[in-house]
Amino acid sequence: MVNERLRKAMAAAHVGVEAVSEATQVNPKTVQRWLAGRVPHARHRWTIAELVKEDERYLWPEAERGLTPGTPTTAEVVAAYAHRADVPPERWWSLLVDAKRQIDLLAYAMLFLPETHPRLFEVLRGKAAAGCQVRVMLADPSAPQVAERDAEEGLDGGLIARVRVSLRYFSELGDCEGVELRQYSSPLYNSLFRFDDELFVTPHLYATTGYRAPLLHLRWLGAGGIFDSFVGHFDELWATAKPLEVTG
Repeated sequence: MVNERLRKAMAAAHVGVEAVSEATQVNPKTVQRWLAGRVPHARHRWTIAELVKEDERYLWPEAERGLTPGTPTTAEVVAAYAHRADVPPERWWSLLVDAKRQIDLLAYAMLFLPETHPRLFEVLRGKAAAGCQVRVMLADPSAPQVAERDAEEGLDGGLIARVRVSLRYFSELGDCEGVELRQYSSPLYNSLFRFDDELFVTPHLYATTGYRAPLLHLRWLGAGGIFDSFVGHFDELWATAKPLEVTG
């Protein structure tokens, strides 16, 4: 299987096959084999990771299948933002466009996504048609947990209204094969936005609106890490959620 992570990292760092060949002192054909999926020896992985300014475990996750319990996994944290609003809109868009296998979206309303990305639903339809699994989970606006959160943030019904508007927007995808829409009626501790092996996590703070809450950018490096913990959170909530009833 082609190592897309290595290829993209080299392209982003403007590093070509010849440069990797020179740095690792191997034949360029060997570098091509690495790009094709072969895992280099550890000393070569270290050299390449330093050359392209990436984490070795991200470039070759198969070299470390699991994370030893109790070991630090902070390398999965790619970036941390003081506020969700600090993440450049183009970063959201690039992760969305690059996703090929899995897109999971979980929030109270996530109205900011269609508002800042007018082609969001068009792209999600295209992703689903190409075989990408798309799961979207929004709050049930009639759930008491939503009313409690609305009162906590002092929005006077604003959050409930935003959820209803978002449900109306996302219902456009109700007829799209490969896209699943669900509503949950549970407390929400984190909003999650997964794009393959990349994950945005917004921890919910007391009386703090979503755009002002911090955001963590995680990248999967191996089984048993922080990334997997949040994915498990999504899956558990997904199992309790009900399909969104789309009305004409």
